[in-house]
Amino acid sequence: VQLQASGGGLVQAGGSLRLSCAASGRTFSGYAMGWFRQAPGKEREFVAGISWSGDSTEYADSVKGRFTISRDNAKNTVYLQMNSLKPEDTAVYYCTADRTPYSDFKRRQDEYDYWGRGTQVTVSS
Repeated sequence: VQLQASGGGLVQAGGSLRLSCAASGRTFSGYAMGWFRQAPGKEREFVAGISWSGDSTEYADSVKGRFTISRDNAKNTVYLQMNSLKPEDTAVYYCTADRTPYSDFKRRQDEYDYWGRGTQVTVSS
């Protein structure tokens, strides 16, 4: 089972990026997925989560109104659209997946079972 995050890069403040997370080795269409991030010297934190169906989503307060999580179950892929980026959004972003079928979104790291390697997002001021 692999989760491969992509789409990170360097962007100026106010810009946008879209992260993608492609799953392989099994289908994740029936499982909750999420995004976390870890900035240098800080603990990894929750960014966004999405239920298995895509009907329910949850966001960290720091990204509400700017980030949107979505999924395409046919492609076994989850996305994170990031708009109005700020320097404080700079971090390595990780996608993650639950293994409990038909689950709602999760906020805690220990509720997820599979993790990707991460993609670097750098926002310059």
